[in-house]
Amino acid sequence: MKAGIAGAGMIVPTFMEASRLIPELEVKAICGTERSKEKLEKLAFEQQIKEVYCNYEEMLTDRRLDVIYVAVPNHLHASFVQKALLAGKSVICEKPFCSNFKQAEALASLALEKGVYLFEAITNQYFPNYQKLKELLPDLGAIKIVEINYSQYSSRYDAFLKGEILPVFDPMKSGGALMDLNVYNIHFIAGLFGEPLEVRYFANVAQGIDTSGVLILRYPGFVCSAIAAKDCKAPCCINIQGDKGCIISDSPSNVFTHFRYEKNHGTGQLYELNEVKERFYHELLTFVHMVQTGDHSLHKEQLKRSLTVQKILDEARRQAGIMIQE
Repeated sequence: MKAGIAGAGMIVPTFMEASRLIPELEVKAICGTERSKEKLEKLAFEQQIKEVYCNYEEMLTDRRLDVIYVAVPNHLHASFVQKALLAGKSVICEKPFCSNFKQAEALASLALEKGVYLFEAITNQYFPNYQKLKELLPDLGAIKIVEINYSQYSSRYDAFLKGEILPVFDPMKSGGALMDLNVYNIHFIAGLFGEPLEVRYFANVAQGIDTSGVLILRYPGFVCSAIAAKDCKAPCCINIQGDKGCIISDSPSNVFTHFRYEKNHGTGQLYELNEVKERFYHELLTFVHMVQTGDHSLHKEQLKRSLTVQKILDEARRQAGIMIQE
């Protein structure tokens, strides 16, 4: 399976590190803008990518490429994904999936219509730790409280305070703490419990964008709080509390390196099952296996979860008065 990369940001080396561990996935090309050609060529040289494009449409005509990894700024995801799908390419799209639910729904339908695969690059769903957590979840009994906090002071926040608006804090470019960090928490929760009954978002908003916030998701019998911040920091946590036990972790939800399962009356156990340190490895391995085996059931399942998450993101931003990019 041969891949092309759209984008030349900091995430690309991380993607490359993981892809090298998967023999069936070979990156053949990378595409950026003419303006960043020098940076692009340097990146291609460092990552041993042979073909460099400064025109996305031209890269999509490359018949060697089976899949496109879309790693452009958030607000460009939908247009880049659509062009790749129309060109008959499968797509791995960086999170967040799209700028709004309407875009996500249309792209999911297009992928199914074209018979190609569309996959949101969200790390936590595919970790062995997460799969083990799902297995243990019924042992917790009736779930009562779920709490996830992924707070990380952003180096770009200082620039934001001085009036320099970079994409991660730009409402016109689908930025904000919800779209950048809380999206991991939401996927973590939705992957376990599905679509919530109610969404409430209490955000700290400055210059039209959420720099931090507390998202409340209500499910039958319990509530989840998903906290994310780029304007302050705190220890990360993942706590799932049931009436027979709990699962606790101090790992960020995007890497989920470990967790502890504790019964109310008995001993606990620590799980560290991920083994491979490259955080993209398990999601890429899942994608390759899904495509090679033609696993349409898994494809539809992960598309459904991405649409659920997108719906939550839209409703939360609407409540906070944050512009939703069309």
